[in-house]
Amino acid sequence: MNHATLAPSPWIVRWSHLPACGAPVLDVACGSGRHMRWFAGRGHPATGVDRSQEAVDAAASWGQAVLADIESGPWPFEGRQFGLVVVTNYLWRPRLPDIVQAVAPGGVLLYETFAAGNESVGKPSRPDFLLQPGELLAACAGLRVVAYEDGFLAEPERFVQRIAAVRPQDAAASPPRHPLQAP
Repeated sequence: MNHATLAPSPWIVRWSHLPACGAPVLDVACGSGRHMRWFAGRGHPATGVDRSQEAVDAAASWGQAVLADIESGPWPFEGRQFGLVVVTNYLWRPRLPDIVQAVAPGGVLLYETFAAGNESVGKPSRPDFLLQPGELLAACAGLRVVAYEDGFLAEPERFVQRIAAVRPQDAAASPPRHPLQAP
């Protein structure tokens, strides 16, 4: 499947108003850069990481593309934080803490991937690649959850968990407003 020609995930589009204007974006397991393209087109400097040279070559059209195997090698963004971290259709549990830590104060995590139950409708079907009930919520315990879904989608058939969450900033005079709809 050529992700370069795919539209961005509707979940990512729905919550793409949450990060600050011009906030740097990290797309984890970016593939050919469909989400990098979406955010770069909206004025966000985009960085993506993938282990496929072909994917990184394609994603480089939209920003900085880093070739790295984040499952067997080091996390290439140690000490860096981003105004938005995007993850779709990817799960490697040992990297979840690094992914969450990469969200800057006031920054946003948009994560969507397959969940338990997906084995009944197709691939992925191995438990290693399927979130268990509440697992994504638990991984985001230090973030403020703006939206969370865990269920079945009919087109195409799949079970997913997805979250939109914000890392709190220092105490502010008034509570932060995270709009549930784009302005």
